[in-house]
Amino acid sequence: MGSSSVIEYLPKEIFSGVTVHMQTLYMSWLAMIIVLAICLAATWKHQLVPSGIQNVVEMFIEWLGGLMESNMGKEGRRIMTPFIITLFLYIFVGNEIGMIPSVGVHLTSPTNDINVALGLSIPVALLVYIIGIARQGGSYFKKFIEPYAIFLPLNLLEDLARPLTMAARLFGNILAGEILLGVMYKFSVTTWLVPDLWIGFSICVGILQAFIFTMLTIIALAPVFQALHK
Repeated sequence: MGSSSVIEYLPKEIFSGVTVHMQTLYMSWLAMIIVLAICLAATWKHQLVPSGIQNVVEMFIEWLGGLMESNMGKEGRRIMTPFIITLFLYIFVGNEIGMIPSVGVHLTSPTNDINVALGLSIPVALLVYIIGIARQGGSYFKKFIEPYAIFLPLNLLEDLARPLTMAARLFGNILAGEILLGVMYKFSVTTWLVPDLWIGFSICVGILQAFIFTMLTIIALAPVFQALHK
């Protein structure tokens, strides 16, 4: 989008045929720095009885850990906890960056860019294959002809559609929220109360979308770990 748009990606051609959205890149780095700062703050002076930010982070970890264990079992939780926690924190922080009113600096969520959303969903889809093949070998591909071989096209379509729908859901919700919020402030179409209320609503949407994406990831990974226990 151009510089006059409510959402700016600041595209820059780094060499022939390859364009990078610089705003997305900057905001992605900012999200990663914030996630790192949260983790450092939570573990810097680790206490047996948690308090402050350590307590909040541990509550999120236990909450997500419970979801992982109920879907993937104890082994799945043990293996996937670092990845799932990191994924959730990045999406959560990335979603909320664009909800902060800009003061001198134009902040947007990196997740409002379809490239970032696909960059999250496609690796998740590939990870399912990698873990499935590593743990089950060639028998992993039997899932495509279950319960009958006639279901092969539908099962393949489901696997191909999953990362696209995950990305579209995340990207669409965050982009729509930022555009509406940006229009409210840019054109002063409402009083201060409505944009502030919308910020609160958008923050809730950001949390919800981070949870949905993470939960869909857990659900996609669950059969890989459940198959060995049947």
